[in-house]
Amino acid sequence: MASGGGIAAVTDHGGSLERAGVLFPDAPQPWIDLSTGINPHPYPLFELPATAFSRLPEPGRNRELAAVAASAYGAASSSNVVPAPGTQILLPRVASLVAAGRAMVLGPTYAEHRRAAAIAGHMVEETDDFDRLADADLAIIVNPNNPDGRVVAREDLLALAETLRSRGGLLIVDEAFMDVGPLAESLAGDVAGGGIVVLKSFGKFFGLAGIRLGFAIASPGIAASLDDQLGPWAVAGPALEIGIHALTDKHWQETMRARLAGEAQRLDALLAGHDIPVMGGTSLFRYVQMPGAGALFSVLGGHGILARNFVERPDRLRFGLPANENEWDRLSEALAAWRSGARKRRMRK
Repeated sequence: MASGGGIAAVTDHGGSLERAGVLFPDAPQPWIDLSTGINPHPYPLFELPATAFSRLPEPGRNRELAAVAASAYGAASSSNVVPAPGTQILLPRVASLVAAGRAMVLGPTYAEHRRAAAIAGHMVEETDDFDRLADADLAIIVNPNNPDGRVVAREDLLALAETLRSRGGLLIVDEAFMDVGPLAESLAGDVAGGGIVVLKSFGKFFGLAGIRLGFAIASPGIAASLDDQLGPWAVAGPALEIGIHALTDKHWQETMRARLAGEAQRLDALLAGHDIPVMGGTSLFRYVQMPGAGALFSVLGGHGILARNFVERPDRLRFGLPANENEWDRLSEALAAWRSGARKRRMRK
């Protein structure tokens, strides 16, 4: 079991309990996975038609999903929407929409955007200076940002898109967490003129990451090009049925947004009660910056709780939401153990 003040290594992504087991082999089971930003209260499953499994999806069902997604996300029409088996598969395809050149990613953020742009042949640089994105051929922004929850205003994004579009560039806005963000800042309704691609992740807010469903929202020409690249039957039958059902369920969505906001406040209070400062995040995850982050990560791991740490930023942690009262209790006990150990270490100095 990792312990003490050292920083245990972790992969570039959260959500791997296999790796957690390697890092903390003596941790109590079951694991509490707080390393992702996935809703711990998934959309309730329902009985699917047998044909969703036994037959290839009909094109009309895919078109219906696109229309439902357009309405849910504020796109002008279904011709702007490309359903896909998760946004991950879209990243290098979208990055290839402009000729290989200079790509800039507003960071720090999700690492896969850098990798996807490099796969597409771009020279990639990450910057924390928004104004520098105007010099790129391909600019990539996660909004709200993962892991710190930073939000870039819609008007600033539109101005950047116009600058890029004037010389053949492209703005990619990954809105994976906009379902719990300020919806007025979404660019999903602003793609008609080209030069903008908005990415939407279904699995995070709806808590169903395993069905692999996501969307690209773009001008009809760009959308058609991406759809051609994916080919027929890109989205599995069960994902089509669940996506159509969940995206039309406005009551569940509104109720869940309120629930998540309340639980994020509860997590803030719990962390603050143990002198852990929350610096940002969304209602699906909270972002912490503190000198003892490495020790806290290790103590939590020893208690069977996986937080998200960052090798390049060892003073940062990200916490997802506990799924139930048992998980809240275990997190509270682990934080108390960490705080007690930290107090004893200070007394020995």
